Amino acid sequence: MITPSPTADRAREIRLTRIYNAPISLVWQAWTKPEHLAKWWGPRGFTITTHARELRVGGFWDYTMHGPDGTDWPNFTRYHEVVPESRLVYDHGARAADAKPLFRVTATFRDLGGRTELDIVMLLESPEAARETRVFIKMAGGNSTWDRLAEYVEQQYTQREVFVIARSFDVPVERLYDLWTTPEHVAQWLPPVGFTMAFTQADMRPGGHAAFVMQNGSHQMHGRFTYHEMQRPDRLVYTQCFTDAAGEIARHPGAPVWPAYLRNTVTFTPEGDLQSRVTVCTEVEGEASAEELAAFIAERGGMTKGWTGSFDKLEAAMADLQTA
Repeated sequence: MITPSPTADRAREIRLTRIYNAPISLVWQAWTKPEHLAKWWGPRGFTITTHARELRVGGFWDYTMHGPDGTDWPNFTRYHEVVPESRLVYDHGARAADAKPLFRVTATFRDLGGRTELDIVMLLESPEAARETRVFIKMAGGNSTWDRLAEYVEQQYTQREVFVIARSFDVPVERLYDLWTTPEHVAQWLPPVGFTMAFTQADMRPGGHAAFVMQNGSHQMHGRFTYHEMQRPDRLVYTQCFTDAAGEIARHPGAPVWPAYLRNTVTFTPEGDLQSRVTVCTEVEGEASAEELAAFIAERGGMTKGWTGSFDKLEAAMADLQTA
């Protein structure tokens, strides 16, 4: 049995904190009712089948995760603490009551007055196990589970369809904000993998515009950002659209039913002195047809892949700047 304590070695922990735009009652239900869990649990592309579930101290959750490639992943959770709308503590990965689990999870729910903070701590057996699990989570896209939860509770609470992705970086929040709002840095990390980016106009201020071109040798895309809010170091809001080479509004070159405008709300949150989390929430801006909205929803997996590649490049750019 992995026994957590207030003085547990932090190197054995994997910690994640998210804030959801939904009341604590809804976030708790999304975590504890099978009909909700089936809509978001697991990385993008995964589905689940619940075989049995008893949400109580000593109870369990027996379920199978189905990967997009058809692989089935049996899972088993045993609950140790269940405090409604406050706290869940459970072991994962051991069916027998006396078997050793893979890790223990402590999930703490905090009411923020209409929003909910969720703090998740996974306690592993050793620092080595924690490092290996971090790598596995990244490779499997595990953190997209919490992005899917954000999208699900947003839709349930406000009926808005959004795309969410978040990532933590080992830099202070002010530095992270600057890397998002300085043209030469944005052009280095934002374009999709294999593409380069150049700004033909870069007026990054509230009310300002930034026009750009992305290309990879065989394809070229023009677009424009319009900045609405810039609150250093906490918040950035901008809309985006495709254009032609002359700057006139155009449709996505490969998707004619793609929405004309998207709005991105980017929040930057400190996670200690030298680490920060960025959260991107994207939604359709303005009027959109049913076909356009359906195209946006269907492309969440592609957007996750695109942003993941950009975040990987942002991480590499940070390392280059620190060694320069």
